[in-house]
Amino acid sequence: MSVKGKKVLHMDRNSYYGGESASITPLDDLYKRFNLPGSPPESMGRGRDWNVDLIPKFLMANGQLVKMLLYTEVTRYLDFKVIEGSYVYKKGKIYKVPSTEKEALGSNLLGFMEKNRFRKLLQRVSVYDENDPLTWDGIDPKKTTMRGVYEKCGLGKDVIDFTGHALALYRTDEYLDQPCLETLNRMKLYSESLARYGKSPYLYPLYGLGELPQGFARLSAIYGGTYMLNKPIEEIIVENGHVVGVKSEGEIARCKQLICDPSYVSDRVKKVGQVIRVICILSHTIKSISDVNSCQIIIPQNQVNRKSDIYICMISYAHNVAAQGKYIAIISTTVETNDPESEIQPALDLLEPVEQKYALIFGIVFRHLGREYFIVRLYIEGCLKSFFYFDRQ
Repeated sequence: MSVKGKKVLHMDRNSYYGGESASITPLDDLYKRFNLPGSPPESMGRGRDWNVDLIPKFLMANGQLVKMLLYTEVTRYLDFKVIEGSYVYKKGKIYKVPSTEKEALGSNLLGFMEKNRFRKLLQRVSVYDENDPLTWDGIDPKKTTMRGVYEKCGLGKDVIDFTGHALALYRTDEYLDQPCLETLNRMKLYSESLARYGKSPYLYPLYGLGELPQGFARLSAIYGGTYMLNKPIEEIIVENGHVVGVKSEGEIARCKQLICDPSYVSDRVKKVGQVIRVICILSHTIKSISDVNSCQIIIPQNQVNRKSDIYICMISYAHNVAAQGKYIAIISTTVETNDPESEIQPALDLLEPVEQKYALIFGIVFRHLGREYFIVRLYIEGCLKSFFYFDRQ
């Protein structure tokens, strides 16, 4: 917005950029943040070598965020590294996600007959253009459901699982009975992102995701944006039903538009679910894919009799976020039972042995203006220690 000539004032009650999207460093600060007793053991290396993300995420190489970074030239302040692999879980084993015709034909994830059918689906997606009916191959993307597309291609349940969850990146199966337009666009984005670098469709910033808000802050400052850290927010000023300013330390900063996280407007959001997250520190890569230093593993819901997927994001010292020889693996999923810890056990089994398992994080999901948010409570050894907020998007 600063680049486009908007007058921007950014007020942050924290002493660092990024709020709950920050990367915590050094490791001692992670202990202090959540009131953990003692200090990190010597086996964890130097504390300043760690940058632990509070909200794990990877960037699609051809996605809107990367395009925004390039357009605004925030990339002058950032360096990225390609995530080395994208994997999917099937019947207790991990397989590389086949996203090209060549990989589909050589994948052990697919049966002999399924390989050719899946290859034809990828061919359709590669030429598909929602603005050109000649590329639709008899399918109306605004009316035909994705279930109908799968039936036309003759794909079985297992192939549908990894296609919808590991390529289109849906967390549930609700998409199956919706028009296929969004799913085809998601698959096309995955394929285009993969084509840019080859190993996987995902990018990750060196030194952690906290570099993103810092990069935007530096660029905004160049174009006249003002940043104020350690600035408490006392009240959002509303006149005639419209937000007109923010009160802080007795002063009012007037504005035409306000963007904030849901913790400032708790009366305008509502609970819709819960999440669990586990941050694991490893001294080894994941055994069955030991040749990679970073990856995403998706455990489709049907593989573990759930309604939503389980995600594992792994990064390492290769991304300047951990001490030499260490790995950070973060498990997350939607809570569906009264025993959230048991829900993520299939993911924990893939990571064993775990050197440090810092916390189980339970989140309350809120939806406001079409976006999902979380209020997250952190439990250590069964006791509530602290809470924080973040935006899923």
